[in-house]
Amino acid sequence: MNMNRTLDFFRNGFNGYHEWWRYLAGALIIFIIWQIGSIPLAVAVFYKKFQDNKSDFFHTTETSDLMNILPPNLTFFLLLLSFVFGLAAVYFMIRVLHQQNILSSLTARSKFDRGRFLFTFTLIAVLAIIATLVDYQLNPSHYEVSFEWQSFLILAFIAIAMVPLQTTFEEWFFRGYLMQGFGYIFKNRAVPFIVTSLFFGLLHIGNPEVEKLGYIVMVNYVGVGFFLGILTLMDEGLELAAGFHAANNLITALLVTAEWTAFSTPSILKDVSEPEVGFDVLIPVLVVYPIIVIVLAKRYKWTNWRQKLFGKIKLNDDFTNNLQEN
Repeated sequence: MNMNRTLDFFRNGFNGYHEWWRYLAGALIIFIIWQIGSIPLAVAVFYKKFQDNKSDFFHTTETSDLMNILPPNLTFFLLLLSFVFGLAAVYFMIRVLHQQNILSSLTARSKFDRGRFLFTFTLIAVLAIIATLVDYQLNPSHYEVSFEWQSFLILAFIAIAMVPLQTTFEEWFFRGYLMQGFGYIFKNRAVPFIVTSLFFGLLHIGNPEVEKLGYIVMVNYVGVGFFLGILTLMDEGLELAAGFHAANNLITALLVTAEWTAFSTPSILKDVSEPEVGFDVLIPVLVVYPIIVIVLAKRYKWTNWRQKLFGKIKLNDDFTNNLQEN
């Protein structure tokens, strides 16, 4: 097989059935099942709220306050549970609705490259730990050591088991399923790159951080979406993006959280500073992510940037027929 054809995330993934209505129906079903997975958390939160304050049950409560009603480890587990539902839904849609090969929706390679995944996972984990320790030394008053070994062990078990499922769902849904779907429908890379990055960012609009700090925080979420989109398109697979995402969320949950963040867990450190929006919101998007992209581009020898990010996807009849025969 031609090497250029093999290492093309879009063309390698175009097996099975790809009519536009399948992607529309599949995306809606995945989203609905994902949200159904949130019902256990919602029921538990509102049952506890009713028990604690029956007379004021219907009083409006901020999202960040609702997320602190239950014990933190239980909240964390139930929060992640919805992504398990979503992950199963993505698998079901790809296998049943599209009758597509699972691997081809994850990477253009002959197998999922664990070395790539582990490289970005390790890189981001080390950077996150170093950055947190430096900030702790510079601003000790911003942190409170909240380590309790029993709670932390339970947290670690939940996080190690379920955070990778959460991040795998998000990468597989946005930069696997939707990325390839938009690519097949529009026959170019620009639309899936831009649209999935915006979708990914905008779906975080309900996070407690946005409620606390304002919509300026969305710059970071949308920026992460474009950053992960670049990793996927330039490397022709989800390995690097999945490694980054898993490390970022896992270290955040275990090392340092705050009561007003999406992951409010019994982590080692608790950020007790008063949150405010500053230049630090833009630093990751304008400085950190570009540096990481440069490092990965050097390591994996990325070339032809314009074509890989914005170029056309050419599907001739011979190529389509070959896919159907295989």
